[in-house]
Amino acid sequence: MADDVKIAPNRVDGVAKVTGKAKFIAEFKFVNLAHGYLVQSTIAKGKVLQIETTQAEKQAGVIKIFTHLNTPKNLVQPGPADFFDENSRQHLPLTSVEILFNAQPIALVVAETFEQARFAASFVKVKYEKAAFTTDFSQNLDKGFVLGQSTPDRGKPTEAFANAEVKIEAKYTIPIEHHNAMEPHASIANWENNKLTIYDKTQGVTGVRDYLAKVFAFPKENITVLSPFVGGAFGAALRPTPNTFLSALASRELKRPVKLVYARRQLSSAYGYRPFASQTVKLAAEKSGKLTSIIHESFANTSSFENMNESISENSRSLYACSNVKTVTKLFKTDLPTPFWMRAPGTVTAMFALESAMDELAYELKIDPLQLRLINYAEVDPDNGKPFSSKELRKCYAEAAKRFGWEKRNPEPRSTKDGNWLVGWGMATGTWGAFLAPSSARVTLKADGTALIESGTTDIGPGTYTTISIIASKTLGLPIERVKFVLGDSNLPAAPAQGGSLTTASVGTAVQECSQIVLKKLFELAKLENVKFEDVKIENGSFVKKDGEKVLFTEILQKNKLQQLGETHTTNPNYGERGKYSTASHGAQFVEVKVDEEIGVVKVTKVVELTAAGKIINPKGAKSQEIGGVVWGIGMALHEETQIDHRYGRIMNPDLGGYYVPTNADILDVQTGFVEEIDLIVNPLGVKGLGELGMVGIPAAIANAIYHATGKRMRDLPITVDKLLVG
Repeated sequence: MADDVKIAPNRVDGVAKVTGKAKFIAEFKFVNLAHGYLVQSTIAKGKVLQIETTQAEKQAGVIKIFTHLNTPKNLVQPGPADFFDENSRQHLPLTSVEILFNAQPIALVVAETFEQARFAASFVKVKYEKAAFTTDFSQNLDKGFVLGQSTPDRGKPTEAFANAEVKIEAKYTIPIEHHNAMEPHASIANWENNKLTIYDKTQGVTGVRDYLAKVFAFPKENITVLSPFVGGAFGAALRPTPNTFLSALASRELKRPVKLVYARRQLSSAYGYRPFASQTVKLAAEKSGKLTSIIHESFANTSSFENMNESISENSRSLYACSNVKTVTKLFKTDLPTPFWMRAPGTVTAMFALESAMDELAYELKIDPLQLRLINYAEVDPDNGKPFSSKELRKCYAEAAKRFGWEKRNPEPRSTKDGNWLVGWGMATGTWGAFLAPSSARVTLKADGTALIESGTTDIGPGTYTTISIIASKTLGLPIERVKFVLGDSNLPAAPAQGGSLTTASVGTAVQECSQIVLKKLFELAKLENVKFEDVKIENGSFVKKDGEKVLFTEILQKNKLQQLGETHTTNPNYGERGKYSTASHGAQFVEVKVDEEIGVVKVTKVVELTAAGKIINPKGAKSQEIGGVVWGIGMALHEETQIDHRYGRIMNPDLGGYYVPTNADILDVQTGFVEEIDLIVNPLGVKGLGELGMVGIPAAIANAIYHATGKRMRDLPITVDKLLVG
């Protein structure tokens, strides 16, 4: 794997990003550009009785202030949220007096400069009719409800638990967590000649286009959404944020381009968050370690106006072989913005509880935690009996344990010290789905020997520019330097939103298949006698016959007087064949921590992670993705927590001064690697999702390592100094 990383190409967009040539949304220029600034509510629930803008309107540079009083009435309110389609955001700001959550946008000040808009916003005065609200999770757990139908039990889990030889029961909690990407959410909208062009921070340009078309009752073909570079998202830009609609609205009304960028402290109510979750896990086993019952019940918050369900508990149905399983996920309403998918949604939450509980059971049984997982290894999907399309988790366990040195572990808590530091080792399992969606791409071979690849996907940071370029380069037989991939434009062939680690599988498959179609068309134009397409090699921009003769692509195009040859293609995933199998990625995580018992400081000193995610297209980018997942997992375990003052329903740490994330000093020895799988079922490329997988088991592995170090079981994230000192 190390050699693969060395020879892998550098990011094709790397130079542009480090030199500043890559433009992010707020950096695009328009003539006569106006600037917007949001005014947000200071109550959690109620109504706006009066909003006074007279003083604000008198300030220098102010063009107009939009409120519910002057927002046009000919807007179409989205229906029940489908999260990805035209109804992707149900709440339309500035269209009602109703206040649904604290920091809800209630006015938009537009001025000649950002500074003028921000200053004028401070003069907007609001009178409210307050209403009773609830944001305290502990007071709402008894109000949980199941969305839709309950998942039927497998076997008799309650009876099996009651009669078990060995059993454990524990409760685990995870707080609300917020994204804190480098790039804030931003939009620049411009209506011109009855067409809308909008630069928007998004993970799905097509979804934003469809949403705006619905809201403004405007033809889709007259809307262009552009998002060439995204400075971090991973769920935070999966659906349109209020700035998207408001910048478009202001631009239409003012007949000039309008930029709206969220200030850092305003962001926490803009895009969603990982929901609070309280989980109870019951595990029962024979003395041999064989699981006889898994019962996993979770409670998670949603908003008062949308039901966002991550189906947290469902993740416990397929990871381990067990005949008796009960899973229940309940939601409860809170007067907060709607939570939304945040990296590894639902799964990392579930695995913190399940994998911590497995560690507790291992100690109860006096069985090594890794051995317990091997005893209960699922050879087929225990929830449906289907075989896995591929699964190399055993190899991940074995190789990661060997690299880590797990065989040297003394299982006794508090048994190992390094000076004043208690040393602990923990491990966990990770899993993530291998998703696939229809996608389109356009491939064009040009007479100058280059290729243009186009698809309406985005690149939120995982290296999509590079990975898709690699796929095109290998399929077309062209050096990667002669391949150009264009994305982030809703006018390009449609692709799914970038989320769930499905982009390489979906867009990559479309590009590979489309490239093959173009090559076959080019081969037909070559009119090579007694030569079949299947008999030629494709390399270095040419068809190579069995006798070694090369026929250059450029020569074929020139002979046919063509400047280019292109094709647009949409994939048609073979869901029928895939449906016969369970498809998932898997991984093993081993962690070492050191804990200063006197002051409660925790250092994650070593991480070894092995991942099985099908074929690894871009080893260098994939390795970086896995390291990023580990860093995020460390943040989740030890740092991240959105704090709410329940007297006001207000988020109190909405910026990087109060919301703690790992820094370079927190990240020490992180080793990641891959066990490649040959999987001809999951998709034609044989790739699976790995972006989320890198973090899924990390919080649990850290908590388990802390127990091994200190003898204190931490079930409430984040694991902070105060909890360790009193735990």
